[in-house]
Amino acid sequence: MREIGRRSFFTAAGALATTGAIGSRAYATDHARDAATATEYVDVQLLSITDLHGFLQGAPGGNSVITGAGGRTYTVGGVAYMGAHLEALRAGRTNSVFFAPGDLFSGWEFDASSLADEPTIEALNAMGLDFASAGNHEFDKSAAFLTSHMEAGRPFPVIDRDDAFKDSTGRRFHGADFPYYSANMVWSGTGKTVLPPYNIVQVDAGGGRTLPVGFIHLTAVGTESFPGSYQPGLRTLDELETANSRAAELKARGVNAIVLSMHDGAVAGSDFNSGSNPSGPAYELALRASPDIDAIVTGHWHCAFSMMLPDPEGTPRPFVEAGCYGQLINEINLRLDPVTGAVVRSLTTTTNHPNTRDITPDPELREIADYWAGYGTRRAATALGTQTGSFTRAGNAAGESTMGDLAADWALWAGRQPLDPTADPGGPANTPADLALIAVAPRIGQAVIAADLVRDEASGGTVTFGKAWNAVGFGDPVMTVTVTGAQIHDALEEQWAPASGGVLSFAPLAVSANVRYSFDAAGPVGKRVDPADVLIDGKALDPARSYRLAAPSYTLINQDGFSAFLGFTAPVRHTRDFESFVSYVRTTKTLAPAALDRVRVKNADVPGARVGTVTERAQLRQADGSAMPRPEAALRAARTGGPEGQRAPGGFRVPC
Repeated sequence: MREIGRRSFFTAAGALATTGAIGSRAYATDHARDAATATEYVDVQLLSITDLHGFLQGAPGGNSVITGAGGRTYTVGGVAYMGAHLEALRAGRTNSVFFAPGDLFSGWEFDASSLADEPTIEALNAMGLDFASAGNHEFDKSAAFLTSHMEAGRPFPVIDRDDAFKDSTGRRFHGADFPYYSANMVWSGTGKTVLPPYNIVQVDAGGGRTLPVGFIHLTAVGTESFPGSYQPGLRTLDELETANSRAAELKARGVNAIVLSMHDGAVAGSDFNSGSNPSGPAYELALRASPDIDAIVTGHWHCAFSMMLPDPEGTPRPFVEAGCYGQLINEINLRLDPVTGAVVRSLTTTTNHPNTRDITPDPELREIADYWAGYGTRRAATALGTQTGSFTRAGNAAGESTMGDLAADWALWAGRQPLDPTADPGGPANTPADLALIAVAPRIGQAVIAADLVRDEASGGTVTFGKAWNAVGFGDPVMTVTVTGAQIHDALEEQWAPASGGVLSFAPLAVSANVRYSFDAAGPVGKRVDPADVLIDGKALDPARSYRLAAPSYTLINQDGFSAFLGFTAPVRHTRDFESFVSYVRTTKTLAPAALDRVRVKNADVPGARVGTVTERAQLRQADGSAMPRPEAALRAARTGGPEGQRAPGGFRVPC
């Protein structure tokens, strides 16, 4: 069979555009329509999912409905249905490989995230996942947690409280039955890869022979500086250079069929089973990546497309992404030359299968999902402590609130704790925090405070696990960093900014209990806070002195509008916010609202004085009006500067 040339690629692409409109498979060429009859070649099926994020029961809100060709909609989601679809897709296939390009755990669903994401691993084990690329969220705790606990099953540190829960069979968590890979995540100190860079699968070629298929794995560039996966000890390498060098390495080892599984993506239209007007980093890479790579499977952007793109030599290869939250299963079919093991590109096909809920669910996976849902419900009701009164986000005339003060006190406590047992080795010394700041109502992005903590009179003020978990956090760590007094002063000044219509915008910062400060309501923007009026442990703020500051990573890296902290040094990562706040309540035992006396307004009665207007930012919504998961909402709002989903510089849609 002839190899497809550049001229015939464009002919095939025209045919693809037509067939894609009615939801057919994407074909490398018209020859691929008859690939199933080409029995002289070795058949290899590649199945993949991406960005499950621990949603075992089903996709949340508007993500449970996706649109295919001709505007047809499908109700999708749930690992029990996915298991049944996988069984049907694998039926009769000798060589079937099931993998994922990342963000499977670090779940956003309470049933998974509150149980150390072990439910997700049990479900993936039951589905027979062969291997996975590490996404950015796989590093949301640490590289050590990924390898030692999620892969190897080692408990950190308290069994049945922090992790190592009993699974649906009654056994303790034993870790993943599959390995994780990343070719471009390295230790910043040594440059060595954190995980193996690639793997080779031997497929059955008949007659007792096997052929190798290589899989290169990439993690999104910048993962180490994302707010959730902020890891000072890690560094990501350039994606294109890494992919090409590893492809050359595999070729040198005699591997002639190569797949790139990358946790970075693109956007390519609204029909999940075709592609149009693609853009994004994975698309740019796909146009330039080595022709030795035969298929590119992407993730991270929570988009859905299945298409063919020309490699640098003009030969088409699959370029796909399978949505998020268990919406889709992508299937790529390769045909290998039985002698060389090379992919016969002209026979390649790809399609996205919706994970519909109109079939009989897999009983084992249904039992797993239901078991963990019940476990999550019981855990949510567990008592952690008590509260003597309610904590609310309602601010006084100075913008101070009982919930803001509570959050700031928690952050200071968190910034004075020993490092979590899951922390990676190395890095700056864990010097205790001198103070803490919390953005209560940031001008951009989402507040780390998610809800009021209202006293439940019927229970005598019991604070349950679920109540605490849902009050603070969206999965980012508390960090301690070294900043100057001048930076702290500048951040306090950044609370005020001119807004449209002559309005003075006010984005209050809550301060920990050892801080008192005043601001001048009659002062101009940028000159409202005198350093002499900022007291830390009773001493005036010294602009030239260094301080250890505790705050969420989200705030420190300017994801909610406080740029003054940029340039901090000696970053130390502490526990993730919702886990840390639960520990704070458990340790404190009794929460009592304090008097609102940390912030004072000067010259409030002077003509022209203005405290400023606080803009309450509602949680972002899906297209159907349902609430967007808080971690996703935080990323979208911070990276776009607002709720409208603007494109980032360069025209790319902002990833999730």
